[in-house]
Amino acid sequence: MQGVNVKSEIGNLKKVILHRPGDELLNLTPNTLEELLFDDIPFLPVAQEEHDAFANILRGEGVEVVYLEDLMAEALDTDPSLREKFLSQWIYEAGIRTDTYTDIIKDYINSNYAGTKDMVMKTMAGINLQELPQKDTHLLVDMVSDRTKLVCAPMPNLYFTRDPFNMIGNGVGINRMYSQTRNRETIYGDYIFNYHPDFKDVPQYYHRDYTFHIEGGDVLNINEHVLAIGISQRTEPDAIDQLAHNVFNDETSTIDTILAFNIPVSRAFMHLDTVFTQIDRDKFTIHPGIMGPLTVFEITPDGKGGTKIRERNEDLESVLSEYVGEKVTLIPCGGGDRIAAEREQWNDGSNTLCVRPGTVVVYQRNNVTNDVLYKNGINCLVMPSAELSRGRGGPRCMSMPAWREAL
Repeated sequence: MQGVNVKSEIGNLKKVILHRPGDELLNLTPNTLEELLFDDIPFLPVAQEEHDAFANILRGEGVEVVYLEDLMAEALDTDPSLREKFLSQWIYEAGIRTDTYTDIIKDYINSNYAGTKDMVMKTMAGINLQELPQKDTHLLVDMVSDRTKLVCAPMPNLYFTRDPFNMIGNGVGINRMYSQTRNRETIYGDYIFNYHPDFKDVPQYYHRDYTFHIEGGDVLNINEHVLAIGISQRTEPDAIDQLAHNVFNDETSTIDTILAFNIPVSRAFMHLDTVFTQIDRDKFTIHPGIMGPLTVFEITPDGKGGTKIRERNEDLESVLSEYVGEKVTLIPCGGGDRIAAEREQWNDGSNTLCVRPGTVVVYQRNNVTNDVLYKNGINCLVMPSAELSRGRGGPRCMSMPAWREAL
């Protein structure tokens, strides 16, 4: 299956990109949690077991599972010069600006990680000072630095593959992310969508070197004509303007409407997919805190290469019903119970991955919400989640669909 095809959130899922958590989680420390956007330190062996269970659930449903690390290695192997280009870029983006340390790190990686995939995994895991050979650099910083100091920070959020890049119909957005910690992750998407034989011809609707922030968790494909994007803590309205211009002016795109949802700026409402997610043709899970009037901006082409914008102030149910084409049911996280909703929203009760209409992957720990889904006729594929959930993301966050069948 070459290229991408994602024109809904619920069409039969055929191919998905995951990243199995790796040694990057071992470089999380209590002192770096806030900087690296974690609230706690997951136990890696159990996190990997849970992630493998997730992948096996998907395979059992007929989904082809491909891994980010494999795609990146395959992309670099298409041209011998790409390894050196990538390594230099990765070192620079890790904040290394001196020739001395650039050379030390390159020598270290090339000497110890000759295999392309091993090298890719190491760039994801990061490097601390004690790993590097102790050379007399005659630098004061080396004489006073703690040997456990991170030289190149890890990318522990990478198992949330939804955010660094995202599929938009038959195209992709390679995102500029909100935090510098996560923005480095987008380098892998850049190489995959420029060099991997399966993905290099995919239209690119956003680029990582654009000025404004946008993240994949804020982008939902409603159908082949309608895209929903959250204006959130992590996605700026300027980015949506830029994306709309690029999508509308690509003659291969079928999207003619973008709905920009102005959602509250808070950790609980980090992305649009923590607020609502489609799980069936006429059903969405939602966070109860978003009920009531919600400002939505309808963006359409103006016929002259630009856009026109219309503000909508109806309730969420009315707006979604109009664009889905039938009356929708909104199923509140926690079944509407405020305490259950807040607790399970914290563990991404609304953040489910739809495998086909009415069948979704859910976290085991959100049992109140899962019971409500069962009662609404939804088939829940339950995955273990004690450790993965510590990263504050659910099954949708951990997956990037690359191919869905048409509805």
